[in-house]
Amino acid sequence: MDLTTNLGKLVLRLTPGCLLLFHGVAKIHRGVDGIVERVANTGVPSWLGYLVYVGEVLAPVLLIAGLWTRAAALLVVINMAVAVLLAHTAQLGEVTRSGGWALELQGFYFFTAVAIMLLGAGKFSVGGAGGRLN
Repeated sequence: MDLTTNLGKLVLRLTPGCLLLFHGVAKIHRGVDGIVERVANTGVPSWLGYLVYVGEVLAPVLLIAGLWTRAAALLVVINMAVAVLLAHTAQLGEVTRSGGWALELQGFYFFTAVAIMLLGAGKFSVGGAGGRLN
């Protein structure tokens, strides 16, 4: 793989990893009571709401580091799908006043994570280009 491809994979991992980690840190500071309550309202055990920490803290850290990258990206995909199902299904077909999709941010995280799952971590990662699950 050439240098630009590996740099591209690094940028692709760092962008959603760093940006999503902000959401996770905010949840560490503010808590996840609202999410736990939404989960409980669906009839699913409420403790599953705490898995948001896996999707918004652990997975982004793994993406940034480039360790178990494909698995971390899968966690982000699952996290975004659950977030849309729990809180944003009414917005799936909505467009904002400025013409953007109402779920741009969720879509960004979801589809960049899918791309990372398909491409892997690249050379500039803790796991290395040939590392397991990278």
